[in-house]
Amino acid sequence: MAIVEPVIARPLLAEWEVEKEGIAAAIAREDRAGSVWRRRRSGSVRVRPSQRLLNTFLKRLQDFTVLDPACGSGNFLYLALHALKDIEHRVNLEAESMGLERSFSAVGPANVRGIEINAYAADLARVSVWIGDIQWMRRNGFRESRDPILKPLETIEYRDAILAPDRSEPSWPDADVIIGNPPFLGGKLLIGGLGEDYVSGMFAAWKGRVPPEADLVCYWFVKAGEHVGTGKAKRVGLVATNSIRGGANRRALQAATEGHLIFDAWSDEPWMIDGAEVRVSLICFSSAGDVYRPETRMNGEPADEIHSDLTARRGGTGIDLTGAKRIPANIGAAFMGDTKSGPFDVPGDLAREWLRLPANPNGRPNTDVLKPWVNGMDLTRRPAGKWVVDFGWEMSEADAALYDAPFGYVREHVWPKRRKNRAASVKRLWWRHERPRPEMWQTLDGLSRYIGTARVAKHRLFVWLDVRVLPDSQVIVIARDDDVTFGILHSRFHEASLRLGTSLEDRPRYTPTTTFETFPFPDGLAPDIPAADYTDDPHAVAIADAARHLVKLRDRWLNPPEWVEWMDEPAPGYPKRPVARDEAAAKELKARTLTNLYNVRPQWLADAHATLDVAVAGAYGWDVGISDDEALRELRGHQCIGD
Repeated sequence: MAIVEPVIARPLLAEWEVEKEGIAAAIAREDRAGSVWRRRRSGSVRVRPSQRLLNTFLKRLQDFTVLDPACGSGNFLYLALHALKDIEHRVNLEAESMGLERSFSAVGPANVRGIEINAYAADLARVSVWIGDIQWMRRNGFRESRDPILKPLETIEYRDAILAPDRSEPSWPDADVIIGNPPFLGGKLLIGGLGEDYVSGMFAAWKGRVPPEADLVCYWFVKAGEHVGTGKAKRVGLVATNSIRGGANRRALQAATEGHLIFDAWSDEPWMIDGAEVRVSLICFSSAGDVYRPETRMNGEPADEIHSDLTARRGGTGIDLTGAKRIPANIGAAFMGDTKSGPFDVPGDLAREWLRLPANPNGRPNTDVLKPWVNGMDLTRRPAGKWVVDFGWEMSEADAALYDAPFGYVREHVWPKRRKNRAASVKRLWWRHERPRPEMWQTLDGLSRYIGTARVAKHRLFVWLDVRVLPDSQVIVIARDDDVTFGILHSRFHEASLRLGTSLEDRPRYTPTTTFETFPFPDGLAPDIPAADYTDDPHAVAIADAARHLVKLRDRWLNPPEWVEWMDEPAPGYPKRPVARDEAAAKELKARTLTNLYNVRPQWLADAHATLDVAVAGAYGWDVGISDDEALRELRGHQCIGD
């Protein structure tokens, strides 16, 4: 109903209020004229002007069509039909109270149309719509049709709404409004869920209109937006996962709503699908000339404007970040971590056994191909202590085989999975990681540490990682080792800009392109400037001091020296690892995670962040109490966002 009500009910009722005023005025004129209407003349009936206006509006309702191009078992159509019949009934009752003749209910199952790819669901939708009609008729005192009870309902079609059998784009029927809940399937899951042949055909049919990396639901948004643009529909209301707000999905939504107006939206709501809870966005938009479009609301509250990232402008506040551009000074400093595509990770104890082994037949130690490994959960929770076998991006199979124990492990665990991989290069180079990120390692060369943050996390947390630690693809790497960059990234101003990204359920995503590369650093402190160039800058010194203080406090809380001992690895060249001093300490340490710390956010942590924010605000030349929206507006003024 969060879609049916603003897309169907409110506009039609607003339209009825206008028509009702016209009918009332016509009745007043008729009363003044004292004429006798509706008398037979030559076998015909002369209808009062007021009655004629009513009949015209009732015909409008009778002809009103609702399309759900992914109707499933018909839930949206069921509710839409009830809404239309409720409006028709209200119109008749109010017209009767004005002295006009009421009509029998004419709105029915033919008013709703659907497209559904599953034959059983399409049949079920037809039955659901007919049952909905019968239920409404009985509930409101009307006799339903019984000859037969259910009639054919060809307006619900059994076919694909996105790709025709001949691999062309299928047409949709015209409709007054388009509503529904298109299928949720992430862009990276398209081939696995739909098949390579289908996806290649879909990409070809929609080339240039929907980004290939976009989620499946975006195709429905773009098609519906085009229907509004060509006058084949007036309003649209669709459900999407909340990732529609960012990345390629947001670009698709922006294309769908180009020249139109988003008038009602819910940015992040819980939704149950197949027994699992997901987070969704509900988006309603219409043509700019829709005079009966409801007042604009964002998350149920009035708004002046809704942007395609599903943020709102209210009373002059709120910044549209959808035009944010990548900043050249930031490019080449942030990377997605290594993508293994296989079980290359090994338990820490096993890795340490290999480190103790003598040199391999090539005279080289296993340290060449063994690295500590972290994923996103290692950063937000306690580290799992795993290692990873990494043969780099150039090592041949023959050379890799010379590292006897690691290679044997990879052959046993990785090869059986890789040989089934669709990608020829992944199958052929099975002993290597799929994306070992050579550009990242080349950029990290010469550094002792780097900044890491989980791609998806409840809290946006940044940590220091030793350069000898291999980051998983669920870690975003910022190739800087200075405290100034760390402090700027951990300020509330950077966090405020993160709404450009997407999210998984209630956990925002961090990406190099949409969140790091679009963020403007203070003048003189950008990522393309060596840290040595601003060591004497007082603003840089203040930020670095505050950042070091924050990290020191956090590290002391995470690994109290009373509970933790730092151990060397069996071979030199690796960072030390924390080990609980006893079982009691190990039990206590389980709760010492950054997520738990930021859930509670004790006063000392809040104070440390406040000090850091003061230092960063000073570097921008801002007042300490500047609001997030004011800060974002200032960043636009720096010609860094939306320029």
